[in-house]
Amino acid sequence: MIAARLIDNIWATRKADSLNGLKFMLAEEIGGTDSGRRFIVVDNIGAGIGDRVIVSTGSSARRMLGNEDIPVDAVVIGMIDEDCNFG
Repeated sequence: MIAARLIDNIWATRKADSLNGLKFMLAEEIGGTDSGRRFIVVDNIGAGIGDRVIVSTGSSARRMLGNEDIPVDAVVIGMIDEDCNFG
């Protein structure tokens, strides 16, 4: 799992049919060795820009969406409380 901050919405006017209805966001990793790395996540818990979140990746992310065949690599699975500090 990865700690990240959501920094923007991602809009895709053309995408695979299996991705229709999913909300995409740009995330930036916080803490850890890859801090600052940016990647795209699916947000299915209703988080928003500026929220700190927990991201699951790989096959675990696809399982969160209920479809192992969907072409997704990262999904927001939780929101981090504001009083947590990542130094």
